[in-house]
Amino acid sequence: MSNSGHIAVEVDDAERELQLLVSAGPPVPYTLSFTDLSYRVRQGRGGLMGCLPSRASNRLASTDAPPANTKALLDGVSGEAREGELFAVMGASGSGKSTLVDALAGRIARDSLRGHVTLNGEPLHGSRLRAISAYVMQDDLLYPMLTVRETLLFAAELRLSRALSPAAKRERVDRLIDQLGLSRAADTIIGDEGHRGVSGGERRRVSIGTDIIHDPILLFLDEPTSGLDSASAFMVVQVLRTIARSGSVVVMTIHQPSARILGILGRLLLLSRGRTVYAGTPAGLKPFFAEFGAPIPDNENPAEFALDTIREREAQQPDGTGPLAEFNARWQATRKLMMDGDSAAKRVSPMTLDYAIAESVARGKLVAGSGTGTVSLQMPTYANPMPVEVWVLIKRAFTNTRRMPELFGMRLGTIMVTGLILATIFLRLDDTPKGVQERLGFFAMGMSTMFYVCADALPVFVQERHIYLRETAHNAYRRASYVLANAVVSFPPLVALSLAFAVTTFFAVGLAGGASSFLYFSLIILASLWAGSGFVTFLSAVVPHVMLGYTVVVAILAYFLLFSGFFINRDRIPDYWIWFHYISLVKYPYQAVLQNEFGDATRCFARGTQMFDGTPIGGMPEAIKMKVLGAIGNALGTRMTSHTCVLTGADVLAQQAVTDLGKWMCLLVTAGFGFFFRALFYVVLLVGSKNKRK
Repeated sequence: MSNSGHIAVEVDDAERELQLLVSAGPPVPYTLSFTDLSYRVRQGRGGLMGCLPSRASNRLASTDAPPANTKALLDGVSGEAREGELFAVMGASGSGKSTLVDALAGRIARDSLRGHVTLNGEPLHGSRLRAISAYVMQDDLLYPMLTVRETLLFAAELRLSRALSPAAKRERVDRLIDQLGLSRAADTIIGDEGHRGVSGGERRRVSIGTDIIHDPILLFLDEPTSGLDSASAFMVVQVLRTIARSGSVVVMTIHQPSARILGILGRLLLLSRGRTVYAGTPAGLKPFFAEFGAPIPDNENPAEFALDTIREREAQQPDGTGPLAEFNARWQATRKLMMDGDSAAKRVSPMTLDYAIAESVARGKLVAGSGTGTVSLQMPTYANPMPVEVWVLIKRAFTNTRRMPELFGMRLGTIMVTGLILATIFLRLDDTPKGVQERLGFFAMGMSTMFYVCADALPVFVQERHIYLRETAHNAYRRASYVLANAVVSFPPLVALSLAFAVTTFFAVGLAGGASSFLYFSLIILASLWAGSGFVTFLSAVVPHVMLGYTVVVAILAYFLLFSGFFINRDRIPDYWIWFHYISLVKYPYQAVLQNEFGDATRCFARGTQMFDGTPIGGMPEAIKMKVLGAIGNALGTRMTSHTCVLTGADVLAQQAVTDLGKWMCLLVTAGFGFFFRALFYVVLLVGSKNKRK
């Protein structure tokens, strides 16, 4: 007890001291510094036939001499980015721009990256980096049917603490919409190929907005102007300058900026094959290249000239830009332009980084406070508890999908058409041996169809994968929250689909049992859809490409049907294949519907001479068949007539070898498969979605 009280006093004293520092003067500026960053990857084919990455293909031992078969993506890169100005990384394709930003953003495994990254002189990595930073990918990864305002509101609900009132979150979104220049498009949907929405420049600003909703201290952007016209690109960079001036360190890659964009950049870092060939202000480009011996013409964009010069030298020989990199090192050393005449030691913060971050929170950064006016040194890993995350994700997914009713309409139409075809083919089946065989065919086709129609769930996560990676990379929500929300959102449509198929087929085919059997038939269809959607969702996390995923799904489901017990009975399957029979998803619903239909031991499916149908005796005159029937009765010591039942429902089940499990156990196993595959989906997300280079 005494220990806990002592800790509480220390925290109170620390927060009291912080309050005094906050009220004492201006905020402490942030400086992101990086020194001698080096990153190498192995060259050559890795994994299976070069198609899959080898487990350790990029990871190198910490030795002084680099291995011979490696390529340097970063080679001793140093520099610093300051709060209030735009830090732009430039270079030709393959120069290492995105790799450098990934290294600064913590998206490269720590044991693979050499060098140091610090914020205000303190190491920066792990949960601290994720809590105070944001990373905007090159592609605009957004839900197409949400409006601009809804997109930012859902981002606010996920990234901002629930301690903030809904009114405060809406106010933050409104301010951000104004800051991004999106007021006129606030109630327009994002749009996609099939739905008209906002423009490309507006979409890019929305994408930026979703990642800066919590007003991060560090903002990293990969090609934010890529694919935009000059006016849209200039507006995006203006927005980024505003963000930087609000107290953030903004680091971005940019391919070839216009003269107007170059004029508002604060600091440039030009790379060529992982090496620094220039570091300084845009205004320093002309004197730099003039001293190098390649003066920039007065009427030419300095950035374009620099990039063209780099490309020409790279094309001449493998190390064509080596002299330029060496000249940059000498030029920076003599003129001290890397620090603009001010050493890092002169800008050491009077606070520790934890205090500086807490002070920024107190001044409104990170929008993580409770609004009570208190300052805390502790930052939670996630802004909200898990139930809140699940609820917000459910609302977002449901809002997006309900505005695309054509998707559900296509699924419903597919299953209705399939049901109508089966119902009209197997219309009003009779209680004869042929009727038994036709029922078996209907059940096998119907149950396997339930799994095949679930394949349309495959593109869902494949398309959302990058949104998920972007959001979970900075702890917007837990992976378990996403899995639960995905399951909840996918379930209601399955209920409607199962009822539609059951209503279409059950009564038309003439299945027996009345209301209770119909209810069970609907439940086993629902369980099959639930298991099938879980299986496909799991595969979507394993297989990254839609077409490859469809191939895998169709092949595996075909194997499941083959071993379900329809084509070959369980007791006839070879011992070395029997394991596949028990993991077949089709086996359990197939057995369930058989027991639901043939479970009545008093129901007869063959009487008297009907037992000869399909045999040579079946084609003989009725009198001969009666004599044979009588002879069989005499041999058995019983009297057999044309009305004697010779095949009951129990006999059908025994013939099909489906007596190992009861129908309710089959229902539970089928539903359990749905939960099992969603648990595997979570495991794959947990171990396979680190979103980091190795």
